[in-house]
Amino acid sequence: DIPANSQLVSCVDVLVAGRHFPLTTSPYAIGYKAVAVNLSDLAAMGATPYAVLLGLSLPKTLANDAWLSEVSRGLADSCAPFGVELIGGDTTQSDTLTVSITALGFVPQGEAISRSGAQVGDVVCVSGEIGSASFALQHILNGQATELQPALDLPKPQVTLGQRLRGFAHSMIDISDGLGQDLGHILTASNVGAVIDLAAIPTHPLLQDLPNPKKWQYQMNGGDDYQLCFTLPKEKFDAFNQQNPHQIFAIGKIVTEKGLTLTYNQENVAFAIQGFQHF
Repeated sequence: DIPANSQLVSCVDVLVAGRHFPLTTSPYAIGYKAVAVNLSDLAAMGATPYAVLLGLSLPKTLANDAWLSEVSRGLADSCAPFGVELIGGDTTQSDTLTVSITALGFVPQGEAISRSGAQVGDVVCVSGEIGSASFALQHILNGQATELQPALDLPKPQVTLGQRLRGFAHSMIDISDGLGQDLGHILTASNVGAVIDLAAIPTHPLLQDLPNPKKWQYQMNGGDDYQLCFTLPKEKFDAFNQQNPHQIFAIGKIVTEKGLTLTYNQENVAFAIQGFQHF
């Protein structure tokens, strides 16, 4: 039963080995991330997660107690903080490991936050450091250890923040395919443009000293951050910061002129937005 005065929200993500996570990823991290990226989608709607279903296709070589128990432990640890239950699914044999999670949640009637509500004058915000996961992925693919690997393997869905932004945010999305591309989805759906100050993007110290083009590549095009990107009026930005313990970061503004304009030191920057594309 759906709670009174609520609406059902749902999302689904498919994670394919070698495409969405390196083949060396631990089974624990695979299970954890599969749930987390879907809870992040629910967070981007301002929803309260309820349950997940699992579709698992795996090679015979992984159909053993040791591997499956670690995947299960990761799934459980990702669900537990939000009271989410695994309520069903399907398992099949395949040549390629594929993990698909469908997540269900609830949001108060009429309060779901979409991509299409951004308004001219809104402040563009993000919920935390951007680019860390992409930085970690590049190092892992190069065979290098990095302290930022948890940002890639164990993302933290911003569920509580998403709920707190109901009544504040005009639009919202989670950052999975790069800040530039995902913010672009808001701009397209809302029929507006944005000006972003690259220097205002919250950045981990390991990225801060990189040459700007390399740092911006991780942040604008890298993806896998699973932070929230959202827009809200300036007065509500100030009110939110006064009323809530979770810091949010202003990185730009919504404008009438279509497209995404990037600036640095108050000068426009020519930088190609090329987020993750499946085809």
